[in-house]
Amino acid sequence: MAHILVIDDENEIRTMVAMILEHEGYEVTVAENGKIGMARFRAKPADLVITDLVMPEQEGVETIMQLRREFPKLPVIAMSGGIARAETYLDICRRLGVRGTLAKPFGMAELLALVKPALESKSS
Repeated sequence: MAHILVIDDENEIRTMVAMILEHEGYEVTVAENGKIGMARFRAKPADLVITDLVMPEQEGVETIMQLRREFPKLPVIAMSGGIARAETYLDICRRLGVRGTLAKPFGMAELLALVKPALESKSS
C-alpha cells in the first residue's frame, strides 16, 4: 500500500489524519514541521505528502517549494485554516502544483477525495 507523509504542527490534526489514512490501509509517517518532515522523507520517501502551511521551523510553502525542486513529480496536498493569510497560502500552493488543498476543519470524505486521485496521478 502507498506510504503517506503527514506534516502538521498540531498533534490533534496529525493524529486524526494518520488514523483516517491508516484505517484506509495506507502506511503513514508523521512530522511536526517541514524541517523534520523533509528529514523523514529523505529517510523513507513517501508516495504522497500532506502538509500544513503555517508551522514553526519550516513553513509548508517552503517545504512544498523544496519538494518541488527535489522531487518535481511527487504529489502534495496542502492544508491550512484559521488564519487571515490561509487563502493566500492555498492560492500560492495551487500555483506550485499541489494536487489539492484542504481548508481546516475538513472531514474524512474531503481528505480521502483528494488522497486517492493524488496517488493515482503519481502512478500515471
